[in-house]
Amino acid sequence: MPIINNMSSYEENYLKKRPQSLCKMCGKCCRVVTNTKYTYEEIKKLAREGNEFALDFLKIFEPYPSIEAAREVDAGIVDNIKKYLEMDGNYHEEKMTFYKCKYLLDNNMCSIYEERPTLCIHCPSSGWVVVPPGCGFEAWLFLQREEDKQKVRRAKEEYLELQLLKRKTKDAAILEKITSVEKKIQHTIDIFKAYGSDNW
Repeated sequence: MPIINNMSSYEENYLKKRPQSLCKMCGKCCRVVTNTKYTYEEIKKLAREGNEFALDFLKIFEPYPSIEAAREVDAGIVDNIKKYLEMDGNYHEEKMTFYKCKYLLDNNMCSIYEERPTLCIHCPSSGWVVVPPGCGFEAWLFLQREEDKQKVRRAKEEYLELQLLKRKTKDAAILEKITSVEKKIQHTIDIFKAYGSDNW
């Protein structure tokens, strides 16, 4: 994950508009966490290879010994994550590991707040993050997801218009430009593929 001064425009814009005041400071997002992109073994391997995200993740999070151990701490969070992953067909219990932050204090405050890693600064990092039930960001994240869906739908409409334009021209220069724009549009759609953008 890039450092804060070297962020992509998407991340920068996202962080600027994210209303941090919505955070209820309940500590739930630090108490029971999972990573849906990588297994624990994959994160450890990435850390050995020097991956900044993996190094930060392992610096602050330690795994629960089992999913049931995480459920004993907060069953609502575990069940909420499981529900969302099952809806997308991405729940594989044997690959799931839940974690807890080493630096969360009993009063839900962060003991390394001023030096916390980028992944903490970015949390919640996108509209597609599964947050604990009752999180202050829930409604705002829903609106972000709807914005993303509208963006993808507009991109698909533009793609269809380009297909029609392609049929009307034989000019090689114009066709080259159309192909270039098509690739950019496809990239926009692919960014959200894991969330079902093919069906939006």
